[in-house]
Amino acid sequence: MSDEFRPRLGRPGDRGGSAAKRYGARIKRAAKRLAKPKRKTSFSGERLGRGSAAARMAGMRGSPFAKFRMRRVIVKTHLARAGKGIGRAAFRAHVKYIQRDGVDRNGDGGELYSRDSEKLDDKDFLARSEHDPHQFRIILSPEDGEQLGDLKAYTREVMREAEKDLGTKLDWVAVDHWNTGHPHAHVVIRGRDSNGRDLVIAREYLTRGLRARAQEIAMERLGPRRDLEIARARAREVEAERFTGIDRELAALSRGGALDIAPASGAGGQFERGLRLRRLKFLESLGLAVKENAVKWRLANGWEEILRERAIERDIIRSIAAAAGKEIAAGEIAIYGEGAPTKVIGRIAASAPDDEMRDTRFLIIDAGDEKFWRVSAGALPPGALPPQGAIVELRNREARPLVSDCTIARIAQLNHGTYSEALHEADDPSASKAFIEAHKRRLEALRRAGLVVREADGTWCIGEDYLRRIARHEAARSGGAHVDVKSWVDLDAQIEARAPVWLDDVDEREYGAEIAAARRARVVFLKREGLWSENGGGMAPEVRKKLAAGELENAAAVEARRIGKTYRAMTADIPFEGVYEKPVDLGQGRFALIARAREFTLVPWRPEMERYRGAGIVVRKKGAGVQWTLEKTRGIGR
Repeated sequence: MSDEFRPRLGRPGDRGGSAAKRYGARIKRAAKRLAKPKRKTSFSGERLGRGSAAARMAGMRGSPFAKFRMRRVIVKTHLARAGKGIGRAAFRAHVKYIQRDGVDRNGDGGELYSRDSEKLDDKDFLARSEHDPHQFRIILSPEDGEQLGDLKAYTREVMREAEKDLGTKLDWVAVDHWNTGHPHAHVVIRGRDSNGRDLVIAREYLTRGLRARAQEIAMERLGPRRDLEIARARAREVEAERFTGIDRELAALSRGGALDIAPASGAGGQFERGLRLRRLKFLESLGLAVKENAVKWRLANGWEEILRERAIERDIIRSIAAAAGKEIAAGEIAIYGEGAPTKVIGRIAASAPDDEMRDTRFLIIDAGDEKFWRVSAGALPPGALPPQGAIVELRNREARPLVSDCTIARIAQLNHGTYSEALHEADDPSASKAFIEAHKRRLEALRRAGLVVREADGTWCIGEDYLRRIARHEAARSGGAHVDVKSWVDLDAQIEARAPVWLDDVDEREYGAEIAAARRARVVFLKREGLWSENGGGMAPEVRKKLAAGELENAAAVEARRIGKTYRAMTADIPFEGVYEKPVDLGQGRFALIARAREFTLVPWRPEMERYRGAGIVVRKKGAGVQWTLEKTRGIGR
């Protein structure tokens, strides 16, 4: 029958409501979870973009060899964004710098190459990169670069494998650097894929996947590290003035700087213990370790950072010596800053990168007294950097805290050395929340720099010497010194220049022997050429003006022959529209070459122009100076 049914009996006492109760309980728990405030997501975006799967697979791929037998490759990556209006100059600057600093295995200059081409001209690559949103900068540094021999072939193979991992062709160029203790290749990848779309590479591929590929290729070319290679490499680390693999082991074994190097069993253990003891003795000779008894040692505070700085210093000295053409000892180089003379005049001996990825530079100034001064040049584009031999004056930059620092210090002084949001509001009720938040962000930045301390309750401890320390910090961050170019040409070129030069205005009694001798030689030349005025003790104003005009005309004639265009001198109130191509260094100063289809002109150069090299600008003569504008919206006069 259709109305028959079979009852299902529950346990005794079950009234049939338990399922409903359980369902209701689940609904309540779900509602409670939804009512809770959402936690901050841990999403980092590291798996977004091309190469995410390849990076994960690289981590899963095993190797038949032990880890210590693997070939090691250091891979550094940096994503440079175009920013507002500076992308073209920043991208161009990096490509120029890696060529400028590049040295091949034979000691010749760095040559740009790509997937299929050698000795490339960078113009085409830079033109293609002009409107890119970003640029990938990569350094490939195989530990056994000397054994690999041809870094170009190795780099090309790494990039071919990267293209397979990323699923797109890459537009890239590279330069090899053999002028440091570790041969390496600089690779620049455009921020566009093969279809012209934005190239987005997963962070985990840039940090892990690419390194795994580079190491696999090194293994394929050289095979696993043999016992003798490993032993020799470890032995070389004993007296290396850098942070080594042995140091990494010592750091892991230490507790608060204390080390216990107990006797080991077995030949391998004894060998490793012997290496560590020899390394500690070497660190002791550097003042970075102290032996307390037969097995106990103590490492100095900051020993790891000191070793890393020594490695950088060694590479710097090698670069300087190569550029200056003579040996330079570490003790001959001093950092220009606090405690240095108020003013130093000297010639540019060399320039080198502080950070190869971000294009920050430093200059080495030869003051002529067997003293070299190192000074930060910041992130100057190549055209704004004084060339080797240029005469510059260094002056201490005034150390000055920011206005926000003064506000923080004043509030802290009124509150026993403490600053907080509540104290700021009480001190200045009219201050907006955004204004106070800006002060908190400033303190956060200073905390990361190790200059202030934040308590658990959110208050900040501000010491009595806060402003002095912050002023020093700001001076160091901005370079610590002002670099004023006195002459863009060297002393030798000035002596017999038929043009007004810096030496013409020098009082030899105020300078060293080299500049004084050059000044005397200059006077002899001017007298011999009939350009010296005994009445004025130098060149007469009309002679200076005539020589300046003649030097400019001669330079214009040289450029006209080089580029096949006609020179047009600037005339009052008649604008000249063209593209800023390059600076031209003359005895009287630096000029900018502005060119268009059939004509070009030369106008006084300004550092700001370097940001727009290759861009169209309009120049106009105004009185004794020149004004230039970009896109008819921004004007900068001279």
